[in-house]
Amino acid sequence: MSFKERAQEWLSSPAVAPFVPKSIVCIMEGYTRKLFMSDLMAGITVGVISLPLAMAFSIGAGLDPERGLYTAIVAGFLTSIFGGSRFLIGGPTGAYVILIFGILQKFGYEGLVCATIEASIMMFLLGVLRCGGLIRFISYPVIVGFTCGLAIVLVSSQINDLLGLQIPHPTVDIVDRLNAAVHYSSTINYYALGVALATFGMIIFFRRLSKKIPGVIIAICIVTAIAYFLHLPVETIESKFGIIPRCLPSPHWPPLTFDLMRKTFPDAVGIALLGAIESLLACVIADSLAGTRHKSNCELIGQGISNFGAAIFGGIPATGAIARTTASLQLHAKTPLAGIIHAITLLILMLVLAPLASMVPLSALAAVLVIVAWGMFEVDQLKEVVKGGRGEALVLLVTLAITILVDINTAVQTGVFLSIILFLKRSSEATTGKLLDAIEEDEHISDKDTDLSGSWQMALPSDTKVYEIEGPFFFAVADLLADVLNHFDPLPATLIVRMRSVPFIDSTAVNALRRFAAQCKSKNVDLYLAELKPNVVEYLEHADFFETFPKDQVVTSLDQVLRTAHVAVEK
Repeated sequence: MSFKERAQEWLSSPAVAPFVPKSIVCIMEGYTRKLFMSDLMAGITVGVISLPLAMAFSIGAGLDPERGLYTAIVAGFLTSIFGGSRFLIGGPTGAYVILIFGILQKFGYEGLVCATIEASIMMFLLGVLRCGGLIRFISYPVIVGFTCGLAIVLVSSQINDLLGLQIPHPTVDIVDRLNAAVHYSSTINYYALGVALATFGMIIFFRRLSKKIPGVIIAICIVTAIAYFLHLPVETIESKFGIIPRCLPSPHWPPLTFDLMRKTFPDAVGIALLGAIESLLACVIADSLAGTRHKSNCELIGQGISNFGAAIFGGIPATGAIARTTASLQLHAKTPLAGIIHAITLLILMLVLAPLASMVPLSALAAVLVIVAWGMFEVDQLKEVVKGGRGEALVLLVTLAITILVDINTAVQTGVFLSIILFLKRSSEATTGKLLDAIEEDEHISDKDTDLSGSWQMALPSDTKVYEIEGPFFFAVADLLADVLNHFDPLPATLIVRMRSVPFIDSTAVNALRRFAAQCKSKNVDLYLAELKPNVVEYLEHADFFETFPKDQVVTSLDQVLRTAHVAVEK
């Protein structure tokens, strides 16, 4: 066996395969010149598209534009090398803008780097511990709610630059931000507003003309040229932040302290959670378009590595970018090499075009962010969730409101909590308990001396009763047995609790069952448990239920209890 064959066998083993990056998988499958040309064209085009977005996201978060470029280059490169998707494009995204701005207001840039490193470790460990599949437990209404909430907050954060307002102390709170915009409305720069509107119009025009045309790039180039040659009095990247550096910084380990790590930990959880959700969501969308399948655990590991790299290279948090990933697919990308080329293209553009990029008006970049936010705000998804019922609508609206008025961490936590409550409520409603007067015709009671084939019904002896539980038997419905004996006058000699339709049981239900058995014993009622599923019996054994309840009173069929008294009634 050749080295390549042995390597392929090892990489495809069940223990290793989930963690092998797609870049290696694609190389092992065989990489051709045709694939390279597709990846080359897609990577270059997406790299050009990413240049203004990377700067806009960084400026929108309250940082210098080059930090967005560093992130797009470093995180984009590492995401494609170590990620679990063929098509994912990594970098800064609009979803992070508000979260980053809030962290900067509380802890400064060092606090942001500390939170990003903590988040990168969390995402890496989530991947190693195979927690990639847990993302599906965050319900769709929660995802739609915080995504639309982030879009609204992102738009509000760009009001100052869109209108050219002169507000001395910008705030993260949306209410304070809107109040400040109204208070300083007399400082509107109509030239900045005109540049923003022109940028809007051109982007929308080129998108309607053809999705293959990089409308954002063309619009930015045109309005920048107009603003420069006409000497329009608008704020630019250079006037506010200075010239963009023409090189990547050296990796730098920040001065982390335990106190800073402790304070930024809640924000790190938000970064990790948001990064995991958005990157895996982008992977799912890419798979649906291309008919492929990503590796969720490997992708989380890749996101951990890419965020760590972005942090030590002076960047900001990064994740999978849905719009850029979709654009890469539409441009016929085939492998992760397209993402690598995208990062290299950005590096070359930064080295060559940094002085020109510094001339871009801030109002034009704000317009780009508003377009991005509009793409995040999915009206059709909102309608779909609202039509799903009042429960889903409540989860969505609460998540949306808290995202706008408080922060994304609280919003996601509250949304997940409400989703769990909604699930438990519906699960408890699906579990029922009822008394049976007779054994219905679809039952199959066997007796070696009796042929009961055909249509029949089993009547119960007068001193025997059957109570059937249907559905999960867990803490939310553990009181089902509490009042069963109160329904009888006089009490039966034998009571059978039938559990053939109970898929699982938890410790609270076991405790309730134990108390019910004691109650029956104190009132001289013989209790039997019938038709339990093997996993339920196993759980009862582990819970030491049979230390106080005779195991011979757990029967596999009702006829073990009824065979001495049953009567078949022909229909």
